[in-house]
Amino acid sequence: MRATWKAIVMTAVLAALASGAATWASAAWIMRERQPPSLHSVLHEKLDLSAEQDRRLDVIEARFAARRPALEAEVRAANRELSAAIAASDGDTPQVQAAVDHFHAAMGDLQKATIAHVFEMRSVLTPAQAEVFDAAVVDALRDDAG
Repeated sequence: MRATWKAIVMTAVLAALASGAATWASAAWIMRERQPPSLHSVLHEKLDLSAEQDRRLDVIEARFAARRPALEAEVRAANRELSAAIAASDGDTPQVQAAVDHFHAAMGDLQKATIAHVFEMRSVLTPAQAEVFDAAVVDALRDDAG
């Protein structure tokens, strides 16, 4: 009788694990399918770029990829500064406001650099390619806004 309960418990545990894994895999697949194409994939897969355009875009993308980590690090540092200021205060102090301002400035710098990067990439495109690219940018911003 004890072996029967052990088998039932083992079956239930395995079924729960399999169900959880299947649910996770399904959710991951659905989320991946719902994601709009990235600007990178629009550029390199949908725009039929010339070899020269590809080369120029690679240079632009490499330059931004080198710059972006420092901008993101500054956002993280400003966020840490804000959390420390809030933890050390008992309200909306000048230190908290200074940290909020630092965070906003860091986020603004990242956003401005990203937008400049998008327009720099766009400058390499033909008018017809730019039209498709612009639509992808607008869609990405709309999707992100909810």
